[in-house]
Amino acid sequence: METTIGLLIPLLGTVLGSAIVFLMKKDMSPLIQKSLLGFASGVMVAASVWSLIIPAMEMEADQGAWSVLPAAVGFLLGVGFLLLIDEITPHLHLGTSQPEGPHSRLSRTTMLALAVTIHNLPEGMAVGVVLAGAAQEASGISLASAIAVSIGIAIQNIPEGAIISMPMRAEGNTRWRSFLIGSMSGVVEPLGALAVILLAALLTPILPYMLSFAAGAMLYVVVEELIPEASTGKHTNLSTIGFAIGFVLMMVLDVVMG
Repeated sequence: METTIGLLIPLLGTVLGSAIVFLMKKDMSPLIQKSLLGFASGVMVAASVWSLIIPAMEMEADQGAWSVLPAAVGFLLGVGFLLLIDEITPHLHLGTSQPEGPHSRLSRTTMLALAVTIHNLPEGMAVGVVLAGAAQEASGISLASAIAVSIGIAIQNIPEGAIISMPMRAEGNTRWRSFLIGSMSGVVEPLGALAVILLAALLTPILPYMLSFAAGAMLYVVVEELIPEASTGKHTNLSTIGFAIGFVLMMVLDVVMG
């Protein structure tokens, strides 16, 4: 039951955030968007460090100096995996007009949705791997700590859902269609999390690698997409403040609930 709740909490955050499209009549203010992008970045960086990389090294603490190896290898594999997905998937980032990935005839809305799906995949993997770790007593990851990660991802999914649905509305979609696209973008998270849980059950010895793999994938999204969007144009100081708040919130959640 707890695992099911942990899987669905992040999706709820995306749905709630996407529903903001019903409350706002105009495009999202650049001030708000910069703040939310920074906040999402801070949560993801803190979750990567406190909830994924550090536990990965702690699980291998008896290996001495070699305890860092799984974290390093898994991290690089996670970055490489997202880089590959980024290269082979046609997608369009918010605020840009030039598609990335292979040429396709997909609609602008579809490519925007694919970009968000790429973004959400590592978040789902992160939730899945900590829930899988919590199910294994030897991992040292508590269920409370896993739920804290799930809640943290859900909190940053609220502004993220708004960042998705509002531009969809600006593209000419109806409010309901924008809401549904924003909400559906979050479905990949519980699906990705469930896939990781099933895989971890079969491959328990590589759990430290999977933890750091999820961290690498998440930080790829932060560096490749969120921070560049948050650091261009005006009001970049707001994104920095948002980052600090998001980082501290996720850090506190992990420590207090862990």
